[in-house]
Amino acid sequence: MNLLPKSTKEFGSVDYWEKFFQQRGKKAFEWYGTYLELCGVLHKYIKPREKVLVIGCGNSELSEQLYDVGYQDIVNIDISEVVIKQMKECNATRRPQMRFLKMDMMQMEFPDASFQVVLDKGTLDAVLTDEEEKTLQQVDRMLAEVGRVLQVGGRYLCISLAQAHILKKAVGHFSREGWMVRVHQVANSQDQVLEAESQFSLPVFAFIMTKFRPVPGSALQIFELCAQEQGKPMRLESAERLAEAVRERQQYAWLCSQLRRKARLGSVSLDLCDGDTGEPRYTLHVVDSPTVKPSRDNHFAIFIIPQGRETEWLFGMDEGRKQLAASAGFRRLITVALHRGQQYESMDHIQAELSARVMELAPAGMPAQQQVPFLSVGGDIGVRTIQHQDCSPLSGDYVIEDVQGDDKRFFRRLIFLSNRNVVQSEARLLKDVSHRAQKKRKKDRKKQRPAEAEDLPAAPEQSIDKSYLCCEHHKAMIAGLALLRNPEQLPEIPLALLVVGLGGGSLPLFVHDHFPKSCIDTVEIDPSMLEVATQWFGFSQTDRMKVHIADGLDYIASLAEGEEAQPRYDVIMFDVDSKDPTLGMSCPPPAFVEQSFLQKVKSILIPEGVFILNLVCRDLGLKDSVLAGLKAVFPLLYVRRIEGEVNEILFCQLHPEQKLATPELLETAQALERTLRKPGRGWDDTYVLSDMLKTVKIM
Repeated sequence: MNLLPKSTKEFGSVDYWEKFFQQRGKKAFEWYGTYLELCGVLHKYIKPREKVLVIGCGNSELSEQLYDVGYQDIVNIDISEVVIKQMKECNATRRPQMRFLKMDMMQMEFPDASFQVVLDKGTLDAVLTDEEEKTLQQVDRMLAEVGRVLQVGGRYLCISLAQAHILKKAVGHFSREGWMVRVHQVANSQDQVLEAESQFSLPVFAFIMTKFRPVPGSALQIFELCAQEQGKPMRLESAERLAEAVRERQQYAWLCSQLRRKARLGSVSLDLCDGDTGEPRYTLHVVDSPTVKPSRDNHFAIFIIPQGRETEWLFGMDEGRKQLAASAGFRRLITVALHRGQQYESMDHIQAELSARVMELAPAGMPAQQQVPFLSVGGDIGVRTIQHQDCSPLSGDYVIEDVQGDDKRFFRRLIFLSNRNVVQSEARLLKDVSHRAQKKRKKDRKKQRPAEAEDLPAAPEQSIDKSYLCCEHHKAMIAGLALLRNPEQLPEIPLALLVVGLGGGSLPLFVHDHFPKSCIDTVEIDPSMLEVATQWFGFSQTDRMKVHIADGLDYIASLAEGEEAQPRYDVIMFDVDSKDPTLGMSCPPPAFVEQSFLQKVKSILIPEGVFILNLVCRDLGLKDSVLAGLKAVFPLLYVRRIEGEVNEILFCQLHPEQKLATPELLETAQALERTLRKPGRGWDDTYVLSDMLKTVKIM
């Protein structure tokens, strides 16, 4: 027997409902949940002695169950004569004070201000089947009647799926009337009546519209959201933001339902936000390992990424997370990244916060009551201290933060918040600074308070370990100097370099300190970055190292096209990011690899020089085009991919006869390294130049 309409428009038909209740008989039909599933929100917003009107009551048992627990002043109306007759017969003896009336809710016969609560379970959803003019006029009459029969201070409590057009209409109508609007999530996805038909799971919401006395000239509008697990509502600034917040919860419910059905959704990630502020607190990635054979204890685990390590390949990239999940040996692993700007007390506190929520993401077939392990690196949540945050007119919001690495050493990072999982620049802090930071952290633990930014050392000139290159792509770029003539003599002979892109200044600073005869021109478009490099990363200009605040395109064009245009640089390095996130190439901006511009780069590079480029390109077709364009201008092209990252370092030279086979390349790198390792030069023993060139490919 088909009891659901073929078209949603039939929900607004009197004939449909008469036929529906005749076919169904006296068996209750519970739209959007039973009394037990809804009683929490009903008892929160309805007082036992209040006068309650239930519109579109149908044959739901909701009114009966409310009556039985003390809500006895209830009037029920419905447009179907069949169902009103059924409900009167069922309740005449057991619930003598409860009334059932056949009445059209769009033209009610009650006097004004007759009720303190109007309760609607699915009726608005049934009437508002589309956004045609006739339908909207019917809904306007319905909502106007609800407002008329309610007293000031009364509530319209509407149980709904809160689909976009319904939420828009209800919130728009009552907010214009000056009512307070609250949306309360009341049920999980499995309570949705149409789930079996549609294969979608939608959470159930309650609209609580509170009637205020009209205030002439007042434009005050109040919008609130109360999530299922929250007691305290969250105030939102607009109807649009409320709709967005509801949509986020609907998408989350849909995601949970798909994960329960073993759906292959590809890469799945979501943010869990602070209930009070709405700010993201945790970022979750769901990683399934189909090759892991199920056993009793390997269904599901949660991995907490220590603060500051979410940018590492193992935790920050899809392939890394897949490797982590496979090595952990669980069918489903959820990685959890902790957000900067949030305070976290301990691993136990995080586990308590996440336990209920992450269980909604458990895989199908996991035994009930099974304990889910929380994993981490060393059982620690890590350390992250925000030293400085600001906004650059060119680069946007950024932060300077100190984080603790897996060797307990501290690192200083520059992060652009527009791409918060990418480290823009990084430098290691000296050991005494790391030691003082750890002591401070232990002291703060004893005091049970988080470390403040001013607690940790921030004197950059003394705190930065300038001998250490943190970024693997910077190490590879330095190794490219071995392609120059007589590399073993480089530290002792004049060397002219152009570096486009300053960041924290680690790359030009390293060259300056280890090649004492070098002269370096660095071009940076953003003056804020020079301030950052100077104040926080130990960078300073000297007579051998100058920073030019300019667009790299314009600076190189002026050198190539000026009256004194001539080859002048032994080495040109591009380490400049794109500000456009929609491109398939994030480093460098496309204009830097156009043929016409590459010709200008060629014109200021000496014939035996080397052009070194940091390329970050996820679009394979675009990358092939870039490589072909480079090779057209620089016939000799080496490519060194950075393991575990998207970065590829390109070494470009003008003359094919300069080509070195891999053994020769390693020999030149070792010759340069022997010179750099001489006593007193401050070379970091962990940095092996030749290792950077072992996997170089000649294009």
